[in-house]
Amino acid sequence: MRTAGIIGGIGPESTIDYYRRLISVYKERDPEGNYPQLLINSVNLNVVVACVEENRIDDLAGYLLGELQKLADAGADFVVLSSNTTHLAFDQLQRTSPLPMISIIEVTCQKAISLGFTRLGLFGTRFIMQGEFYHEVWSRNGIELVVPTEAEQDYIHEKYMDELVDGIIRDETRQQLISIAQRLKEAENIQGLILGGTELPLILRQADLPGIPVLDTSGIHVEAIVDALFEGELR
Repeated sequence: MRTAGIIGGIGPESTIDYYRRLISVYKERDPEGNYPQLLINSVNLNVVVACVEENRIDDLAGYLLGELQKLADAGADFVVLSSNTTHLAFDQLQRTSPLPMISIIEVTCQKAISLGFTRLGLFGTRFIMQGEFYHEVWSRNGIELVVPTEAEQDYIHEKYMDELVDGIIRDETRQQLISIAQRLKEAENIQGLILGGTELPLILRQADLPGIPVLDTSGIHVEAIVDALFEGELR
C-alpha cells in the first residue's frame, strides 16, 4: 500500500477537510473498504503567511522543502501541499523535492480542460487572485481567468484570512460571495468558478451557486491523491 505525504496546517480547517475527504473517497473506491495510509505534517501557518506577504518565495520554498523531507524520511511515496497559495513555490520545490509532487493547480486545470471550459472566474486569497503564477498555468492551456474587482478581492481576502482560516462560517459572508460570483457570471460571462482556496469549499458548495459550475480545487486534488495511492494496486 502506498503512503501519501501531506503538508497541512495551511490552514488547519482545510487540512481536516482534506483528511475527511481522503478517507471517504478512498473507502468508496476500495472493494474492501480499506483506509488510506497518510502522513500529515502540520506546519506553522504564520511562517508561510509571512513569507508570502513579504514575497520571500525562496524562503517559503526552503521552509517547505525541510518539511517535505520530514515526510520523505517518515516513508511517504509522494507529497502534496494542501493549499493553493503555497503553490507560489511549487516549481522551486518540485526541482528539489525528495519525492514526486502533485500540483493542485495542474490537476484542477486538467479537470477544466476535460469539461471544455475556456473562461473561468477565480476566488482565493489576494495572492492567488493577483499572482501571475496561477494565471500562467491556465493561460498555457488556453483558459482565461477572470478575477473580481479590487474591492471584491479585498473583501474575499479579508474574510478568507480573518474567518475561514479560523473555521468561522457566516451566512452573510456566504451570501456576499454568492453575489460576487453571480456578478461575474452576468457581467463577465464566466463559464464556471474556481474555488482557488482550500478553505472556500467550507463555505461554498455547488448547491450554493446554481447555474455556475464550481471547480473545487480541494476535491479535485483529493481525487488525484487517491489515484496516486491506488496506482499499481487496483488498476
